[in-house]
Amino acid sequence: MKLNIALLAGDGIGPEVIDQAVKVSDKIAEKFGHEISWTPALTGAAAIDAVGEPYPDSTHAVCEAADAVLFGAIGHPRFDNDPSAKVRPEQGLLKMRQKLGLFANVRPTFTFPSLIDKSPLKRERIEGTDLVFLRELTSGVYFGERGRKDDGNTAYDTMTYTREEIQRLAKKGFELAMTRSKRLCCVDKANVLESSRLWRETVQAMEKEYPEVTVSYEFVDAVAMRLVQWPSDYDVLITENLFGDILTDEASVISGSMGLMPSASVGTDNKLYEPIHGSYPQAAGKDIANPLATVLSAAMMFEDFGLTTEAKAIRDVVNKSLAEGYVTEDLADGAKAFKTSEVGDWLVTNI
Repeated sequence: MKLNIALLAGDGIGPEVIDQAVKVSDKIAEKFGHEISWTPALTGAAAIDAVGEPYPDSTHAVCEAADAVLFGAIGHPRFDNDPSAKVRPEQGLLKMRQKLGLFANVRPTFTFPSLIDKSPLKRERIEGTDLVFLRELTSGVYFGERGRKDDGNTAYDTMTYTREEIQRLAKKGFELAMTRSKRLCCVDKANVLESSRLWRETVQAMEKEYPEVTVSYEFVDAVAMRLVQWPSDYDVLITENLFGDILTDEASVISGSMGLMPSASVGTDNKLYEPIHGSYPQAAGKDIANPLATVLSAAMMFEDFGLTTEAKAIRDVVNKSLAEGYVTEDLADGAKAFKTSEVGDWLVTNI
């Protein structure tokens, strides 16, 4: 298979972890007889510095022409520390999601056998956890009407959803549940929010189309509590943008490190794969960041191309590195820590 992949390294540790995912992907392609063409493009602070905007038209053209996008991270402290900045790296991320139509963020959460005791939660709480969040990504409060009034002393952000936006996300949730344990949880705040009531009635109306799927409806605060009590009770969860942003970060610590969890953002025509962690600017250029989440994001990419054996080969070698302690400092726990590039080289050698 020939694959044309857009490569958006972004900011901070993005270029370092992306380099390792590229090395691993190229080795997999060599082993299984595929050909990958990588097309780099600028985004985030790097794009602002180069052309003045975080997601330029030239980058969008590269992404549109690609079979998929492999993405690193966005963000830089000089923008975080300047509330008056008119252009920010994160605006590029929102623009990219919207222009590419990436309306569903697919966030798996699972445990690694060799790391289960590194989780902040007790073994008996998390053993067997294997869940997937589908977070709506291009609507809600992040894209709603916002502003200031009363001479700047009152601020407002509006959460708006259409039935169509909910249906397309829920459809992916139902379809994913059918490939797993046929359980779906709709996460909302329907006792308070009108937008959540639309979410609930829309999903309820879709149940008859998927009679084999058992659907539950839970308030977001209850899910936040149960995620740290009995995460293995969940399988597929669907939710709106803001709730999903918060809950998926909470779920990420179950595995023991944010540096381990991959994700995909998908739409009708385009797909993007990225680690769930941020740009971690304090570690940028030090060759210490954990590349495994980005490598596992590449595995998700291969899986979505139907290359399941290739995806399994990546997951297997990642598990081997964890079991044998060939890890970066966030997972070393007092033992020898290896550099980002060394972990990438080890994965390639062991593939």
